Amino acid sequence: MPVADTAQIHPTAQVSSGAQLGRGVTVGPFVIIGDGVVIGEDTAVGPHTVLKGPSYLGKRNRILGQSAIGTDPQDLKYQGEETSLHIGDENVVREFVTINRGTAQGGGKTTIGSRNLFMAGVHVAHDCHLGHDGILANAATLAGHVEIGNNATVGAFTGVHQFCRVGRHAFIGGYSVITRDAPPFIKTVGHRNQARTYGINGIGLSRKGFPEERIRALRKAYRWIFRKGLTVPQARDHILREKLQTADVESLLQFLETSSRGVIR
Repeated sequence: MPVADTAQIHPTAQVSSGAQLGRGVTVGPFVIIGDGVVIGEDTAVGPHTVLKGPSYLGKRNRILGQSAIGTDPQDLKYQGEETSLHIGDENVVREFVTINRGTAQGGGKTTIGSRNLFMAGVHVAHDCHLGHDGILANAATLAGHVEIGNNATVGAFTGVHQFCRVGRHAFIGGYSVITRDAPPFIKTVGHRNQARTYGINGIGLSRKGFPEERIRALRKAYRWIFRKGLTVPQARDHILREKLQTADVESLLQFLETSSRGVIR
């Protein structure tokens, strides 16, 4: 059955016969749900939200209202091809958020993990890929093809350039403009070529349960990588000699070594 018996749909909402709503889904006033939208169990869709498909939402998501989810990509090359949006479980989407589907040229899919918070006014463009447990603060804007790692925070009014990556557990300060990759575990703030790193995101890592020895190893590695004027291979040599190469440090080094846009340092 496309709409479960236990789904609650406000009489002013418009739900396409081509949509599928799971058990316990609630749909608020003046919501529009189009063909090809699949909504998982116990998800709440707030008033004046528009959902277009193909879009697949997992369980227990909360969309507070006035958002546009799964809408067409804002890309002049898009000519109506079938592309999709995939969202995991237990995400919170605040007011006036926009999330676009993918493009054929970019792989055809936008993906979002679970337990993320999208604050008011956030925009996620086509072909972006977001992990789990992240925060996008008010009016943060992701251009197309952006990758955001698990547990990353993107500050308010920050713009991330297309094809950039933000590493896991990274913290991007508010009003930044990110035009190169922002490394994992690190605080990054600034505008375009003036953006720079400001040390390990120690408070954030501690709140996530990192023991002090993991944070200490990252801090020591950070100094070799970012503050000694060394190349990444040179920094790696020093890190190996000092036996600082934990799994976290190796993840940081690999992020730097696989960057195609360059890394903010």
